[in-house]
Amino acid sequence: MTLLYVIAGEASGDVLGARLITALRQRRPELDFAGVGGERMAEQGFASLFPMRELALMGLLEVLPKIRSLSRRLDETVADIQARRPAAVITIDSPGFTLRVGARVKAMGIPVIHYVAPQVWGWRQGRAKKLPAKLDRILALLPFEAPFFEPHGIPVDFVGHPVLESGADRGDGVRFRAKHGLAANERLLIVMPGSRRTEVSRLLPVFGQTLALLPPGIRAVVPLAGPVEDTVRAATAHWPRQPILVRDIAEKYDAFAAAEAGLIKSGTSSLECAVAGLPHVVGYRVNPITAMIVRRMLKVRFVSLVNLMAEREVVPELLQEACNPATLAATLAPLLEGGGARARQLEGFADALARLTPAEGTPSAAAAEAVLRAVSGALPPDPHQGAPPLGSPPGP
Repeated sequence: MTLLYVIAGEASGDVLGARLITALRQRRPELDFAGVGGERMAEQGFASLFPMRELALMGLLEVLPKIRSLSRRLDETVADIQARRPAAVITIDSPGFTLRVGARVKAMGIPVIHYVAPQVWGWRQGRAKKLPAKLDRILALLPFEAPFFEPHGIPVDFVGHPVLESGADRGDGVRFRAKHGLAANERLLIVMPGSRRTEVSRLLPVFGQTLALLPPGIRAVVPLAGPVEDTVRAATAHWPRQPILVRDIAEKYDAFAAAEAGLIKSGTSSLECAVAGLPHVVGYRVNPITAMIVRRMLKVRFVSLVNLMAEREVVPELLQEACNPATLAATLAPLLEGGGARARQLEGFADALARLTPAEGTPSAAAAEAVLRAVSGALPPDPHQGAPPLGSPPGP
């Protein structure tokens, strides 16, 4: 069997990896997979080399205390790849870990395909010239990434953003309200503080204090991400009014359909809300030293992907000092009341999502096709290639 080695380092990458594995198996059932992943990849029969939650860290000062353990996991991963000699290594986002793996694996002559382009176009653009030593190809989610990376000698496939096939737009709000016995006048606010421990520790206290400033009758719904589930449960246990905690993805999307608005950290969560048509506010904080460094190097106007794609501020971005309970509550109020603020966001969502759609098929299908093209030389002939369609009459 042909082996592909897949490495995801956080919850969003785990979802990407699971969908990619599914799409690849639909095309080439004989493929085998190994590497590092989380719960969603495990649902595809994937056995992770070690728990993915060990990699769910972010920010220079947050990572420093874990350097030794991360270094051990890096060595362990590289040794496993060297022993298995896969046809290719597919690294998914989490560049702090995956690109270090990529640099060492590429030196072995094993192709490295990186899924989710490093956001060096947003800051530290000079790093792009170093990427050819760490990867062979990029599967890009955003349409402007190919023109940015290709001049540096890196082939890029724009595959579209996988949030488009997440199902976030197919939630059942009536079902969610019935399941949790919610009164008709009880309004819901989706609260998503992230999937990394450092994000949750900074954002959840602020988001909790924001809830206390909102009008009565608003109940929080907090979707749980696997790596931080215990942290979120413990932190929200002391809130004056207990939030509804949801773990299942389908139930999360039901909650989206039932909710009035969202209080969301930047990243894929914001795009999920856009797909669901859920107006929201983005709030985000990092360590002040990290923020100072990033601000000096930032090359884009927005941090929200919705705003980047729409090329205007569709979603309010409250960052660092602006990410405080009073400002967050005041910005959420118009969305909870409905009217023009909601309508403007919904219009902007449509503009942003149209630019994230691949030329044909779904994003995971486009990613799978790109991977198969890249490793075609290592694959045996496809037994279905060139076969007559099912139901065709026999030949002479």
